Order: sequence, then C-alpha cells, then structure tokens
Amino acid sequence: MRSYNRFNLNAIWFLIIVNALIFIVTLVRPDVITFLGLTPAYFRRQPWTIITNLFVHAGWWHIIFNMICLYSLGSFLTRLIGEKNFLKVYFAGGVLGNIFFLAYNHYPLMPGVGASGAISAIIGVLVIMAPKLPVIIFPIPVPIPLWVAIIIFLLISFLPGIAWQAHLGGLALGLIAGYFFKKKRRTYYF
Repeated sequence: MRSYNRFNLNAIWFLIIVNALIFIVTLVRPDVITFLGLTPAYFRRQPWTIITNLFVHAGWWHIIFNMICLYSLGSFLTRLIGEKNFLKVYFAGGVLGNIFFLAYNHYPLMPGVGASGAISAIIGVLVIMAPKLPVIIFPIPVPIPLWVAIIIFLLISFLPGIAWQAHLGGLALGLIAGYFFKKKRRTYYF
C-alpha cells in the first residue's frame, strides 16, 4: 500500500484518522456539522458538503461501526483491487450515495452525515467479487450477500432517521464497480 507521509499511513488508516479528527471537532463544536454535513436545502450554497459529509458522524456508535467496517472490509478490498481503485470506489460510492440522498430525501433540512454510502460501495464490490466472504455477525458467520440483504431490510423497514438513500446509492455503485473489477480478475471464493 502507498504511504501518504513519513508515518507510513495507508489510505484506510488515513481515512480513519481524518474521520476521527473531524468527529472530535464536531464534539467540541457541533455547529460545524451544519457546515460540513449534506443538507439538501443548503446544497446549492454549500456544494462541498457532497464530499465533506463523508467525514462527519452523528455519534459514537455511528463512527465506531463505520470505521470497523472501513478497516475490515476496506483492508480486504484494497488487497483485491489495489489502493487507487479502492479510493475511487470509496469516494464515488459516497458521492453517489449523497446524490441519492439529495434526490430522495423528503426532509430538506435534515442533514446527511457519515461514510455509510462509501462503506456500502465497498460492500457492493465484495458482494460481486467475493460472494462467499463470511462476515461475522454476533458470532455467526454470514455470507456477505445475505448480510447486505439483512442490512437493507433493516434500514428501510425499522430504523427511522437513517439515510437509506445514501446506503442504497453507495451499494448500487459498488455492485456496478464489482462487476467491472470481476471482469478483469477471477472471482474469489472463501
């Protein structure tokens, strides 16, 4: 993996550190969320939020879950497709997730925050490239496509306040990207 500085950070650790630092800033100054979060009503005045909101999280569990997924699934995906392609998937999935959020969110003042669209894109690529990859869920190994189906069902059905649009947009991008990466390489079975 490529080093981004003298500390020899790879892309995943760099993303985790930036997310953690911005989370700490938003704990100290919660008003920063309005400036960095993607609020549909303010998007024309704050277009940078389509990217910056990927680094803002709504609470401890939100950032912890996203960073665990980023580290575990992202590390695996980076080994499959390389760091450069991983970063393309991550940011394109996050941006497409945000576009879905802008298009299908019915609450224009509700901000969208978090890396969930980007994480969903990673998952989408893995569904196509490594369909038998087991994901451990409360100590039961579940194949990644079943895990995705469970997550989508829970997001759409039971969890209010979750930006299901961002998750769905990121997942769609990941599935499409996975198809193209799979054409270049053989499928990995685990």
